[in-house]
Amino acid sequence: MSAPTTDARPRAEVLPKASRVSLTSRAVILALVLATLVVALSMPARAWFSQRSQIASLKSDVDSAQLRVADLQVQQQRWSDPAFVAAEARRRLHFVLPGEVGYVTLGSPAAAAGTAADAAAGQGPWYSSLWGALQEADDHAATPRP
Repeated sequence: MSAPTTDARPRAEVLPKASRVSLTSRAVILALVLATLVVALSMPARAWFSQRSQIASLKSDVDSAQLRVADLQVQQQRWSDPAFVAAEARRRLHFVLPGEVGYVTLGSPAAAAGTAADAAAGQGPWYSSLWGALQEADDHAATPRP
């Protein structure tokens, strides 16, 4: 008998070509199955993420609506108080109680505040504006009235 010869070649080269092809075809089939799963699950996953963001948006809308409802309930409680209604009527509609004298100033308070701020800023010393006002009054008095 002869002694067995040891082959120094790697084991993959020892396998016949048919088994190597079979291993590669299995890997290709596995890759195709995985790709099919990824494609099949991508649409539901995208829809799930979209729905989650929509739910979060709707929750924030509900929270803001609840805050608005709470503010409106407080306002409704205020308006149910007769003293508040009377105070608002006096402020908004210039109602006066019997025996009081009502005064109405012309112009808006914002315009009056703006005029005061412009006067405070001024273009010169106070006596210049006084002198200008006197001259304007003089010119107005000098013009004949029809």
